Amino acid sequence: MVENDKKDNKSEKRSTPQAKVKFEVYGEEMIEKEVKSSGNSGRIYLPPNWVGHTVKIIKVE
Repeated sequence: MVENDKKDNKSEKRSTPQAKVKFEVYGEEMIEKEVKSSGNSGRIYLPPNWVGHTVKIIKVE
């Protein structure tokens, strides 16, 4: 029964937000791109000089 509770919590975390929220992020560069299909997931290509750096991805629509 504990395992079922864990599964329920995971599905709640994946639910789509009902309202838009505002994020305030400080950074150095921003690129707007469309996510492309890649097998069973999505992919975004970023510039090679971003390799090794930390990025944040925000779904806007």
